[in-house]
Amino acid sequence: MGVAYAAPTAVFVAVFFITPLLLVARMSLSSWPLLTGNGGLNFPKNYLSIWKNALFGPAVVFTIEYTLIVTVLLIGLGLGLALLVQERGRWVDMLRTVILLPVSLGLAAASLLFWGFYSPSIRPINPILEQLGLIHDPISFLGTSLSALLSTSFLIVWKYSGLYMLIFLVGLQAIPDDLFEAAALDGASRIQVFRHITLPLLRPSLALALILCVTGSLLAFDQFYILTKGAPDNSTVTVVQLIYREAFQKQNLGTSAAISIMVLVALLVLNAVQFRYLRSSEPGLKR
Repeated sequence: MGVAYAAPTAVFVAVFFITPLLLVARMSLSSWPLLTGNGGLNFPKNYLSIWKNALFGPAVVFTIEYTLIVTVLLIGLGLGLALLVQERGRWVDMLRTVILLPVSLGLAAASLLFWGFYSPSIRPINPILEQLGLIHDPISFLGTSLSALLSTSFLIVWKYSGLYMLIFLVGLQAIPDDLFEAAALDGASRIQVFRHITLPLLRPSLALALILCVTGSLLAFDQFYILTKGAPDNSTVTVVQLIYREAFQKQNLGTSAAISIMVLVALLVLNAVQFRYLRSSEPGLKR
């Protein structure tokens, strides 16, 4: 009976996850042009060619910079919003809904929306800022590597802060009220309560949020493909964009698959380290 219940999920995982993963691993070891198929084993040529790619190093650095910025902002803002709407009030339910609304919008649609905001031809933001006297010259939101990085990070924070607020809000509501009441009777300040009760008991939520945020940021593609396409001068190319270029522009699935395998290994190691550290720091768990 147990096998019968598990069989549909096992078949789904085997067909849509394990089989593609094995195919990518095979591609990474072979010369595999996009249009002509498998050209034969060429290991380790695909992996060695990665280090000769002039865009690989800058793409890795840019992706890490983007991941750090987005992770700090999303987790910080998500936790702050969760603390803000933790207690029920007259407008709290409506505020929660407003904050969560951008999550329902697809990433590609949100990227197109912000492309219109940032576009020099449509440019609805610059005239408003000029009328308010905040700027004198139009801002090129996507004109430089730094401005494109910050503009794209703002898009992601706007879209996903509600999701991380929800993750932390669930964690906050799981903390027993008795702990806060006991801390209040002992005369603990809000900072002390947050540091010694709220934050330690939020570690499972922090672990989940950190893993989701880091993984999603390292795999960033849609937003940069729509907003910048790697411009200016390939300074906003992410690792996943590099995989896409190798596969569909240079038509070299072998090298593209090799980069994919390297990204997969890096994500597995990084998430394992994050999870192990956060779990080992939970109250009551031994290192």
